[in-house]
Amino acid sequence: MSVASVSSIAERTVMASNEPLWRLSVEQYHRMLQVGILTEDDPIELLEGLLVLKMIKSPRHCGATRLVRRALERLVPDGWCVDVQDPITLEDSEPEPDVSVTLTDRGQSPDRHPSAAEVGLVVEVSDASLSADRNRKKRVYARAGVPVYWIVNLASSRVEVYSQPSGQAESPTYGHRQDYVIGQEVPVVLDAHEIGRLAVADLLPS
Repeated sequence: MSVASVSSIAERTVMASNEPLWRLSVEQYHRMLQVGILTEDDPIELLEGLLVLKMIKSPRHCGATRLVRRALERLVPDGWCVDVQDPITLEDSEPEPDVSVTLTDRGQSPDRHPSAAEVGLVVEVSDASLSADRNRKKRVYARAGVPVYWIVNLASSRVEVYSQPSGQAESPTYGHRQDYVIGQEVPVVLDAHEIGRLAVADLLPS
């Protein structure tokens, strides 16, 4: 094996719990799905080149996801659509956010998912997944430049809104966070324009 090959392998491994892990490219991940090594029923998603188990969704989590989807569907203008737990393809990840708002007139072929440039808003509903959503998921979306990221925080009955993504920074994050609680309204921003507001109470299951 050449020095270049060894170097390439080293660059695509990451240490976790003192054990080396192999990083997959998005293309390799897609190939595993195409040949049946992985299926759409497997509870995993590709995050930062790693296959990560999805959290089990509670009834409360599912209820909040439905509320967010319905609320956004009543608000988003023509040219946008609201997707639920559908993949978006990023440089080194293919997350499946609980809700996403994507461009419908993107000229995409039927064999690819929306890219970061075609995503206006992603929403993760968080209960047991709060730590991962505030860390790994936030980092993934900020690195890709997704403009607005919401966390519907069920434990605290609030919506955390993140904006101003850093992009390809050493430690990707969002430059601004604003929390909204019951009694307040969350601004819905697409393509840098506020298109309306949603009451926090309408996004949380009773």
